Amino acid sequence: MSPLQSIIERKLANLTVPLQLVMPSGQILGPNDCELRFVVKDPSALAHMATGQVGGLGRDYVEGKVDFQGSMRALMRAVAGLLPESPVKAPRGGWLFDMLHRMMSAWRHTEARDARQIEFHYDFSDEFFQLWLDPRRAYSCAYYRRSDMTLAQAQEAKFEHICCKLDLRPGERFLDVGAGWGGLLLWAAEHYGVNATGITLSRNQCEHVNALIKEKGLSDRVRMALQDYRKLDPSQPFDKISSVGMFEHVGRAKLPEYFNQLANLLKPGGLIMNHGITAVGLRHHGLGSGMGDFIEKYIFPGGELTHICNVLEAATQGGLETLDVENLRPHYARTLWTWSDNLETHLNEARDILVHQKGEEAGMQALRAYRIYLAGCAMAFEHGWIALHQVVAQRAAPGGPDELDLPLNVAYPWRRDYMYSPRELASP
Repeated sequence: MSPLQSIIERKLANLTVPLQLVMPSGQILGPNDCELRFVVKDPSALAHMATGQVGGLGRDYVEGKVDFQGSMRALMRAVAGLLPESPVKAPRGGWLFDMLHRMMSAWRHTEARDARQIEFHYDFSDEFFQLWLDPRRAYSCAYYRRSDMTLAQAQEAKFEHICCKLDLRPGERFLDVGAGWGGLLLWAAEHYGVNATGITLSRNQCEHVNALIKEKGLSDRVRMALQDYRKLDPSQPFDKISSVGMFEHVGRAKLPEYFNQLANLLKPGGLIMNHGITAVGLRHHGLGSGMGDFIEKYIFPGGELTHICNVLEAATQGGLETLDVENLRPHYARTLWTWSDNLETHLNEARDILVHQKGEEAGMQALRAYRIYLAGCAMAFEHGWIALHQVVAQRAAPGGPDELDLPLNVAYPWRRDYMYSPRELASP
């Protein structure tokens, strides 16, 4: 028996989920009666398994070097057991590494590169996303106000949660940065009577939302533009601003500039709500064991995570005062598992859509990548390796008299009551 096989057998014996491994030679390791079967077609994948480089294993699966039979949940339990340590504790460099990473972050996030990177992620037929997202295609963490909520209801609850935090009022000018398929933008317009502007770098999304705006008869007070946030005109400020699932693509080096632009776009007394994925490790720039590299290569090129303390520091540098911070990590775990389950239910349709769009090889690779990405991220949120924070902020206070009793249109309420009275949504 080779040393590599000995290591793998020890790992299999310690897994909490029984796994049968079929080696490239045809040799079978593990029990016959188990819920997960892993087939290795290329010997190079064995090294990734032995060392716990699960990102490398994900790449092997995308490239067809390994395959499996069993549920995604069982696969992720096995993957977690293969890790040598928490991916948050992976080794990292010192001050030189930090400096080089900041330089790389600044270089990677020009307007042109950001546009290409967003197009890379959304360069799929809308029908593909429609298979596993909710009907409004909200592609961000839902908010399960009740445990019995469906995905669609939880996404609507998320819209309500954000609108309440922003204290939206009829007639206010509302900006949604990275508006996606328009779920929050249209919810705010239809339920809160705001004059809403959304921006995106995805042509597919922009066309879809503009068609919905016309269909709903909202063209007089809702607009969607294909535009970079850096190009918005500060001379036309907004009362309220949201940014959902977007700032992860800004780059850590650009965060102070990003928050400064949002501050410049906000009227005095207005509010900003920033919703996005954050790192759990204080000084890590991504998940270890190859997990961050997998997402960079196949899903979100240019995406960067940073700890919430760095987000708040950048917001302060950008001229904002933080008012409220909430971690929704378990909500995103449930959201991602629901997306993963939906995709698994519609694998045949997803395969047909992607193969038709991209060809046999590229289409199958894209499908495999999304299967691993959705389930892997669900696992990462479950284990507390990454988090999701909503931050409410305003422009830094200029100073003045007692703020507690100032009118709401010129000052933050400073009491949370207004956040905790969302309208009741329909029961399932």
